[in-house]
Amino acid sequence: MGGHFGVGSWASIVEPVMTGSILIVDDDPVQRRLLEAAVTRFGHSAIITDGGEAGLDALDGPNARSVSVVILDLVMPGLDGIGVLKAMRERGIQVPVIVQTAQGGIETVVSAMRHGAFDFVVKPASPDRLQASIGNALKVEAVEGEVKRTSRRRGGHLTFKDMITHSPAMDRVIRLGQKAAASNIPILIEGESGVGKELVARAIQGSGDRRSKPFVTVNCGAIPDNLVESILFGHEKGSFTGATEKHTGKFVEAHSGTLFLDEIGDLPLDVQVKLLRAVQDGEVDPVGGRSTVRVDIRLISATHRNLLQQVKDGKFREDLFYRLNVYPIFVPPLRDRRDDIPYLVEHFLEKVAPTDPRHRLHGISAAALAMLQAYDWPGNIRQLENAVFRASVLCEGDVLTEEEFPQIRAQVEGTVNLDAHGVLPASPLVTEPLGEDAHAPNGIAVTELDPPARPQPRFGTLRALDERGNVRTLADVELEMIKLAIDHYSGQMSEVARRLGIGRSTLYRKLKEYGIDPETGRIDRLAS
Repeated sequence: MGGHFGVGSWASIVEPVMTGSILIVDDDPVQRRLLEAAVTRFGHSAIITDGGEAGLDALDGPNARSVSVVILDLVMPGLDGIGVLKAMRERGIQVPVIVQTAQGGIETVVSAMRHGAFDFVVKPASPDRLQASIGNALKVEAVEGEVKRTSRRRGGHLTFKDMITHSPAMDRVIRLGQKAAASNIPILIEGESGVGKELVARAIQGSGDRRSKPFVTVNCGAIPDNLVESILFGHEKGSFTGATEKHTGKFVEAHSGTLFLDEIGDLPLDVQVKLLRAVQDGEVDPVGGRSTVRVDIRLISATHRNLLQQVKDGKFREDLFYRLNVYPIFVPPLRDRRDDIPYLVEHFLEKVAPTDPRHRLHGISAAALAMLQAYDWPGNIRQLENAVFRASVLCEGDVLTEEEFPQIRAQVEGTVNLDAHGVLPASPLVTEPLGEDAHAPNGIAVTELDPPARPQPRFGTLRALDERGNVRTLADVELEMIKLAIDHYSGQMSEVARRLGIGRSTLYRKLKEYGIDPETGRIDRLAS
């Protein structure tokens, strides 16, 4: 919803390129019609939906494979744009999303980027801006597909030696994982989303005596409740409406190998009962079956939830919890292992490199790397990989700079410039390389940028977000505004109070609340 672009502005679009469909999700019929005309003129076919729920249905429907890019309005009744992004992430839908926003929605845009949006366009969007955004999204998607195909061709078993880490925080994970690989006891891997829980599970399997056997993954949070039992334990033909043929189920599929149950905390309680039996007795009950089926599996579970708290809340069976929690392994978030970021960046750059040998990146600038290390990565390694991947594909130079990470800059600085693509202008690149004593992983070139370290907002700009990417408290912002006003008006309290729209007595009361004496050293203390 919000402002519209004019029909006449879309007249001169040239060089259409045919690709998959563009899914348009917008509750405004005028905006839908204009966007449809625009993407058609760009050379794409359009799929139109009138809201968030309808958009998700399209992404789950028969034409989902044909969708290459989603153009998503953020402000819609019912399920809004952020809700759609969350649902897409939960369901593992990885289509690039371009969000639309009206002027002034800074916090909403930053939130959208945190939830995985590829890019944003401001209404009214120019045809060039929209076409460039769609083109970039398609380019990234195409290269991503090639990376996945290359990864599949490589194959092979993963072991702990293959894990990219130089962080003491990961030493315990590797040590516990190596011990676990020597036994068949159930393992519970805990940690936030995106920290690499499946990677640890695969390393355990690849280091044990089941390394050549099946490794079957199930994302329990992505399965509809009415299908969980059938998918896990199988079903007989005709056992329920739509069961047109027999299905063996994931437990039987993983027989003699390893079954990895991701997001185990999302399992319905009735399915937890059957899972308990499968873990205890090594038997599963197919839906509609007359007898049990014996299975021999290594069970590894994972969750980003606090299962013990879920037990207390009655959402997870206590007996199942203790069966699964025999050997817990906690994988720390990326913010607790920042030393690994340079090595992970190097790994991801090498991963992208084979897809386009003509465009070889020489490395990443020192300031860009410092910015990546300053960010807290709520989406952890998965988010870092996506950010480096996107930056590598879209980089026109041979070194990644802050310019290639607009979403990360927006969140580190807490400021988004909605009038342009990206954020505040970056500092120019200084071509002198770092000295030999500079800390950088082998094989990754790092160039010096000035100024280094964490970007700071310009004077007169208040950061909307804190270092973790969360919205700052009102008290925190209020204090900073008062400090800024006192500094700006040279300590003239009458003028400060007038400009802030409060009385002098209110101003003095607030200074007292914040522990600042306005009569003694007020400027030094306030400007610190």
